[in-house]
Amino acid sequence: MSAQKSSSENRPIGSGKEGSKSEGADRIPHETKRGSLVVIGTGIRIVGQLTLEAIAWMQIADSLLYVVADPVAEAVIKHLNPTGADSLARYYEEGKLRIHTYNAMVEHILRCVRAGNKTVAAFYGHPGVFAYPSHESIRRAKSEGFPARMLPGISSEDCLFADLGVDPATWGCQSYEATDFLLSSSLIDPSSQLILWQVGLLAELTHKSQQFDTRAMPLLVQKLTQFYPLSHPVTLYQAAMLPGTDPLIVQIPLYSLAEIPITAGMTLYIPPAWARVPDPAMLQLVSLIMG
Repeated sequence: MSAQKSSSENRPIGSGKEGSKSEGADRIPHETKRGSLVVIGTGIRIVGQLTLEAIAWMQIADSLLYVVADPVAEAVIKHLNPTGADSLARYYEEGKLRIHTYNAMVEHILRCVRAGNKTVAAFYGHPGVFAYPSHESIRRAKSEGFPARMLPGISSEDCLFADLGVDPATWGCQSYEATDFLLSSSLIDPSSQLILWQVGLLAELTHKSQQFDTRAMPLLVQKLTQFYPLSHPVTLYQAAMLPGTDPLIVQIPLYSLAEIPITAGMTLYIPPAWARVPDPAMLQLVSLIMG
């Protein structure tokens, strides 16, 4: 779908980029100014992973709101739209509950949409993966009658499959947020691959800019030993974020997981521990049906 301007999408009242200032935008009746929302992903490494479609939307946005994880990504965004670019990172505060931060971002995005701005919200990685503000912004914008959509981006999972050389279709792949996995009664299949996201934020509900609390890590190891031997190899992974850098790949035995320094951006990959066992009864039924 082309991101070119169309007559069906009204520009903000005023000349040029007058509507680009996103902070403090007032709610204006829908019949006067028609706002819209497009949520995009910048990829993990913006240089090379930002799609042409995402670039086009960023360039024509009245309000280009963004949350990215490195200065290169921020510089690229500001270059694409110098007058409309506005970081939402200011809502992060040390020790502040992340859900409060996310809700503040959602409110900011919606203020821009209600003001009649062609609003683009850019989140690093895939905008629909571990990104509550993106989904909630779209849901609320649609509920208020505004057009809203999401464009796909490259996630950490995409980078993991490439960097570790694993295929989710080979043995199947299970995926959980690490804290959710720890606190729930989830049952997993150790003959399949397992990915635990945000393992560096295990049981941590507040924002931390420097130090990460890993006191709950022994509990995660304890739970994983219900399904895997203590000596089973696991991999801590973090995708490369900057051009010319390599991903972080650390393979250790499961029992060492609680002893390794972990950062917020790390993902835990666990390969299968056992061979998959075929179902003889189902094999016989399939054979009968298929001949």
